[in-house]
Amino acid sequence: MAMKVFNDLNLRFENPRWAHFPELVVMDSILDAHPELLNLLKQDILGGGKHSRLGRQDSPSVEQIVRAAIYKEIKRIDYRQLEFDLSDSVICSEFLKLDRRRPFSFEVLYKYISRIQGASLQKLMVAINQLVIGEGMENVQKVRMDSTVVESPIHHTTNNDLQWDCIKKFYRLTKKLQKHCRNMKITNHQKQAKKNHFKISVSKSRDDQQQLFRTQLRLFLRIMTLAETVCQNLASAGTRDVEVNAIREKLQALLPIMEQVYSQSYRREILNESVPANEKLFSIYEQHTDIIVKGQKQVQFGHKVNLATGKSNLILDCDIIDGNPKDSSLFAETLHRINSNYHCSIRDVCTDGGYASLDNARIAKGQGIINIVFNKIVGSLTNIVTSLSMETRLKKWRSGMEAVISNLKRRFDLFRCEWKSKPHFDAKVFWSVLAYNLRVIAAWCLSQSQTA
Repeated sequence: MAMKVFNDLNLRFENPRWAHFPELVVMDSILDAHPELLNLLKQDILGGGKHSRLGRQDSPSVEQIVRAAIYKEIKRIDYRQLEFDLSDSVICSEFLKLDRRRPFSFEVLYKYISRIQGASLQKLMVAINQLVIGEGMENVQKVRMDSTVVESPIHHTTNNDLQWDCIKKFYRLTKKLQKHCRNMKITNHQKQAKKNHFKISVSKSRDDQQQLFRTQLRLFLRIMTLAETVCQNLASAGTRDVEVNAIREKLQALLPIMEQVYSQSYRREILNESVPANEKLFSIYEQHTDIIVKGQKQVQFGHKVNLATGKSNLILDCDIIDGNPKDSSLFAETLHRINSNYHCSIRDVCTDGGYASLDNARIAKGQGIINIVFNKIVGSLTNIVTSLSMETRLKKWRSGMEAVISNLKRRFDLFRCEWKSKPHFDAKVFWSVLAYNLRVIAAWCLSQSQTA
């Protein structure tokens, strides 16, 4: 049965230019049929402003920005390549509806696309899912969930590395500052700090390493004092130079970071304390980064992402978690969001053993779920199923969640998020999920058109 929303898909797929880009065809059809979806992202893109009819009318529209972002994620390209495709690719030009206008520069595209927040993209994902659920692609009666880790763009950090990063950043800022304030004299301890950093890195003896840390921490404390003095001098000078004030703000923002790095380094390396994860800093650049340890696996630095799909492999729910809570604490909230977003009555739910608990089984049963299956159970917990055959089928179906996560991470580069800062991290995750869902929807549309 042909979908009402995509009644022109067959004609577009027959066009040889569009036949190789079914995801773009699907998104084009959705936006043409439901332009109100753009309102979910309009506030982020315009930043509270409005398009003016005066002046040059060469800024991209909200629709063009959304289309450009979708094209970028589906094609897995950067902003410079996106700018090139606008000039070189007929499909890209048609999809963005340039209408023979001059292509936008990559700076303009980045300016607007980077404004879109993860929360807005989450709403767009749910809205598109609601459309295809209404067309019969998914009934949300079966739900499976699992979590994965998306890494932040940082290296494996140590306290030694964090101190060295702070020192490098301080002297990098002061070097820029001295170009504007030529009379400012700043003692350079960078050479000695680099030697200490190297000696600590290659030291094998714990006693020698601790002694080297004492030396480095004394030097680090001296540099912290120097940074405070520089900030105070700049504040008392009261300069109106924009660049100088910008550097001063960066130095003031660096000071509490240096204090935290000094504190955790002293406690861990000198006092041999075990510093809690929520009190640690793992990167001075990506401070939002959490440390994630799943089972006996290697430590990862990033964020845990909880995913839930339906029978069609469509991702119904995505949640980026702060910290490293147990998977079992995510179960009830995920079911609640799915119920509230899609107004459905879930019949079957299956997860891996990390979500298993008596409370979660009780919560699921209280919501009217008939079959509740955890892949691994311990203690007095038992799976609630109508038959042994149903339990076996649900366990096999749950294993397909690993393929969904692998597809999402491999196809859309989500093993490691290279976008900087937490808002951009969230946005990248939801852009990838949205692009994955479009791929699933396109595959279903093609199967429907072939059986029609």
